Amino acid sequence: MKPSTLRRGMNFWPPYFFAGIRVTYIAEDWRRVDVELRQRRLNMNYVGVHFGGSIFSMTDPFFMLMAMNILPRDYTVWDKAAFIDFKKPGKGTLRASFRVTDTMIEEIEAATPNEGDVVRPVWSVVVEDGEGDIVAKVDKTLHIRRKADNRSRIGARK
Repeated sequence: MKPSTLRRGMNFWPPYFFAGIRVTYIAEDWRRVDVELRQRRLNMNYVGVHFGGSIFSMTDPFFMLMAMNILPRDYTVWDKAAFIDFKKPGKGTLRASFRVTDTMIEEIEAATPNEGDVVRPVWSVVVEDGEGDIVAKVDKTLHIRRKADNRSRIGARK
């Protein structure tokens, strides 16, 4: 799928649309994604700041989607775990900018030279407010596995 198509689709996906989450940019090479969360009544908590679940939601699938589209097709990529460290209350429009570097991809490929090999990288993103202050840091653990080459098994059964 083209990044621009995914971006438009995610912006109308009900969990994001109603939470005030917008994907503002996806690079053609999938190495950068920018997301924002606008403050609305539907995503504020009891004390008038962003609901923590909305802050987490704005970071949820992006590293997985990026890895799926950067790595060769002989990899399986899943979200495995996440940890969010709230630094301060979030007010106004919040932003997160996801980056995947050549080094991150090279580390995955080096750790999975054979079919069936698994690696679980932890990639981080910060969520900032309009002043540039860090509201939260999110660590995402991915489960990345080199798929078995089923073509080599054709005819192997007796």
